[in-house]
Amino acid sequence: MTTTGARSGRSHTVEIGAVPDGDTLLVVASAGGASRHPAWFHNLKANPRVTVDGRRTAIAVAAAEEERDRLFDVVLDTAPGYADYQRQTSRVLPVVVLHPEDPDVVRVRAAGDELVALHGWFRQELAALRSGAEVEFTDDLRSNCLAFCVGLERHHMGEDYAVFSFLQQRFPELGPVLEQLRAEHVKVARLRGELSVLAAQDSPSPDDFDRLDVALTAHLDREEALLVPLLNALPDVPWPKVG
Repeated sequence: MTTTGARSGRSHTVEIGAVPDGDTLLVVASAGGASRHPAWFHNLKANPRVTVDGRRTAIAVAAAEEERDRLFDVVLDTAPGYADYQRQTSRVLPVVVLHPEDPDVVRVRAAGDELVALHGWFRQELAALRSGAEVEFTDDLRSNCLAFCVGLERHHMGEDYAVFSFLQQRFPELGPVLEQLRAEHVKVARLRGELSVLAAQDSPSPDDFDRLDVALTAHLDREEALLVPLLNALPDVPWPKVG
């Protein structure tokens, strides 16, 4: 398997064992039971597009939580020796799913970079609203606040019903990760709703914006860390517009 170096950007080829599972291949990042993940695992986390056997392109996705456990059992049915490697180390051996990809499909856009840019807009708008609230909550600021809340609601609805559904169908092993992000959407929605009511009826304080900022920033950071490399590796993603 050939990966792209997370830091160097150079190609790195390693010999690995793989277990077929339907149309995919399962690879365990065992490193012979060593205490650290192998370098190739870090590479594919940063750049999920890999080459298998020097000719086949694949998208590599690390299985999460219970999906990892289920797939590890699938691997053990064929290659029970990996159980010995797991016993030799305290780290949980990652299970990576290699999804075949058509190498001739041209990537339409870097959806991960688009996500980062959109998140940047939400961060900037929220910071501007908070700064304005420290001085005076004017009618213009009220309108901007309500527009921000609507835009954030539409963005998260688009992720839940379009992007996350697409990713879960394409990469079932991401299920636990996507459920975590959906749960964070619910928390952010509650805070956003409270802020929207305050903006419509009263004047929110900087503390009201801070509560949303803490939850939203943590969510955006986690979502980018978990999804941006994968989104950038895909030819296209059904990304909805905010407006």
